[in-house]
Amino acid sequence: MHGYEMIKEIEERSEGAWTPSAGSIYPMLQLLEDEGQIRGEDSDGKRRFALTDAGRAEREEKADEAAPWDAVREGAPTGHLALRNSVGKLIAAVKQVGAAGDEDQRKQVTELLDEARRKIYTILAEAPDPDRE
Repeated sequence: MHGYEMIKEIEERSEGAWTPSAGSIYPMLQLLEDEGQIRGEDSDGKRRFALTDAGRAEREEKADEAAPWDAVREGAPTGHLALRNSVGKLIAAVKQVGAAGDEDQRKQVTELLDEARRKIYTILAEAPDPDRE
């Protein structure tokens, strides 16, 4: 697996709660390689990594510990992950309109997004309901 695949895998496993940056993944991969936990090989213009025997032994030792993506996901506030997933899906749809939509469709979507933004601020301006989580 190469670095970008790892970023996407962590994002998926954490249900969108954690998307590590390339600036954090690649130095960590270098450190793990230096420590002999993983082995990197160049393949098709990408550097792919695999666990070494030492890395598999380390994984076995930590098998009872919560995976980092699970810990991040469990610490997310109620509704946060659902909101983040919805925003991601919205962005994907808007990108499609930007790339493949005609001028009228882009105008309609722009108006819809502006209206949604105003409604969101209206919701935030409402007095908080102590019974709502």
